[in-house]
Amino acid sequence: MFCYQCQETAGCTGCTISGVCGKKPEVAAMQDLLVFVTKALSCVTTKMRQEGLPVAKEVNHQITRNLFTTITNANFDLESIRQMVSDTLEMKESLLASLENTDGLCEAAFWNGSPETFEAKAAEVGVLSTKDEDIRSLRELITYGLKGLSAYSKHANALLQDNEEVDAFLQRALSQTLDDSLTVDDLVALTLETGKYGVEGMALLDSANTGAYGNPEITQVELGVRNNPGILVSGHDLRDLEMLLEQTKGTGIDVYTHSEMLPAHYYPAFKKYPHFAGNYGNAWWKQREEFEKFNGPILMTTNCIVPPAEIYKDRLWTTGLTGYPGCRHIDGAYGETKDFSALIEQAKNCPAPTELETGTITGGFAHNQVFALADQIVEAVKSGAIRKFVVMAGCDGRQKSRNYYTEFAERLPKDTVILTAGCAKYKYNKLNLGDINGIPRVLDAGQCNDSYSLALIALKLKEVFGLDDINGLPIVYNISWYEQKAVIVLLALLYLGVKNIHLGPTLPAFLSPNVAKVLIENFGISGIRTVDQDLQLFFGENA
Repeated sequence: MFCYQCQETAGCTGCTISGVCGKKPEVAAMQDLLVFVTKALSCVTTKMRQEGLPVAKEVNHQITRNLFTTITNANFDLESIRQMVSDTLEMKESLLASLENTDGLCEAAFWNGSPETFEAKAAEVGVLSTKDEDIRSLRELITYGLKGLSAYSKHANALLQDNEEVDAFLQRALSQTLDDSLTVDDLVALTLETGKYGVEGMALLDSANTGAYGNPEITQVELGVRNNPGILVSGHDLRDLEMLLEQTKGTGIDVYTHSEMLPAHYYPAFKKYPHFAGNYGNAWWKQREEFEKFNGPILMTTNCIVPPAEIYKDRLWTTGLTGYPGCRHIDGAYGETKDFSALIEQAKNCPAPTELETGTITGGFAHNQVFALADQIVEAVKSGAIRKFVVMAGCDGRQKSRNYYTEFAERLPKDTVILTAGCAKYKYNKLNLGDINGIPRVLDAGQCNDSYSLALIALKLKEVFGLDDINGLPIVYNISWYEQKAVIVLLALLYLGVKNIHLGPTLPAFLSPNVAKVLIENFGISGIRTVDQDLQLFFGENA
């Protein structure tokens, strides 16, 4: 196997024996094949559009679901991935037959292997099948960005919202990663175009979420536990949470959020459920110790799954595109109501959660809420009470080097405010950093899916202060990353013109030296150093 799509890839070069995430070589190979056949299908759908033929939503959804399945820590179930390969090939063959002219189609579009040939084909089409290092780097950068974009599309699709323009681009871009005629310059341009559609994909999801559940608002979320049996919901899919809350009404079961599901508490629609108890635990990588103590069933709606310990494996359920061998799965198509009755019955026979902590945590600072505070924030900036904002969005992870972000937050000057989204917040959101004139020093916009809010906030501040260049704002970008949704956020920021973004704890292994040089020279991308050095860089010697 060879996989280097996440930040924790072995030695910051690539996993070659088994994934640091727990992914086995045979699963990695089948995911490589799934990406390949998805690109092949995208070649066909792109040709269909060129001929004026419509592409059904079900086809668009198959492509985004395929890509989301291969995101880090989402699906470890070999058989389910093999089935998706077969389904995709069947769909591709059917659409291929609808074309009047197949001239110019990529070679991959004509491959239609049987399940007995899957492993052999997978060995031919992995990352290293592209020999030129820079072409490979850009193809993977684009593909990983498209995986992130697919995640946003999938969540919007679950709420019955689609954007044909985004789907058409995603499929065209996928097909272009198989085009050997494209130069490095062509692929750099395609990378930035991916960022453009990343912004549109995030806007689609934001509209879907707020249309269904209202605009997030400032909310205090309980961190303790109650005495009832509980169900813990992790991941990002708000529709799954809504269905579970509806089905647990009046059952005596409380529902808790975990990790990236924490921001669900900020939406008005979820506040009507008295059994929506609070948030349990921390970021995804601590789940093995925390899931054991929860005592009740855990529902994984999306990534990030850590291979479960045996002591709670029988309580771990997956749904949607997630999967883990030996864990029970609850399926359901978009628009259908999933049946969580078996999970609920298990919960009734479990003890209440073991308390990990007490108190509350405050969030809900998505763009609509921050805009409501705009006058107060602008006045604080103009008066000097707020010197700078620091965007510390992104992902958390298990590497000790990520403690940098906790220390950095603790030592930030008292006249700075952190803007965050994603599970990176767990490195500092429980610190007592105080407020500035009533404005909390940590403004949590929500999930990594809500990074769009941070872009809108920056654009709004640019407008309010009458600036021509977004880089003239008093904003520093010090972002931690882990998986592919962070890649599309980065590309979206680059498309919006944001420069001098600092990424850590390491730069992506999939950036070749030459591609990294382009990002450094054109956009000021850089890594992190020590806390002392970065505080000096961002704030000067008097920080």
